[in-house]
Amino acid sequence: QVQLVESGGGLVQAGGSLRLSCAASGRTSSTYARGWFRQAPGKEREFVAAIRWSGGSTNYVDSVKGRFTISRDNAKNTVYLQMNSLKPEDTAVYYCAAKMGLYGPFNYWGQGTQVTVSS
Repeated sequence: QVQLVESGGGLVQAGGSLRLSCAASGRTSSTYARGWFRQAPGKEREFVAAIRWSGGSTNYVDSVKGRFTISRDNAKNTVYLQMNSLKPEDTAVYYCAAKMGLYGPFNYWGQGTQVTVSS
């Protein structure tokens, strides 16, 4: 089992920045990738960004490219999401996730952290 704990959410004005953190514990040695997803009220959960644990390659949803950066600290088993130039439409609960192999879904999830961007 893998446990994921997010932190760093909050309320920020449009144009501001936040950094989310996600610390992992448990059987993390087989981690293939870690990611961030978000779910806004009344909407489905959507992919935001992901990073391969080995090599560090990243990918992003188009709506956050150039504004958000995902990074990792292998020693701390932690992944970060730096969010700049935040917009009201970024308001959502942000979830950290992990997957243990190339194929298959993200199958470990954190409890989520609220990000609210005011206009």
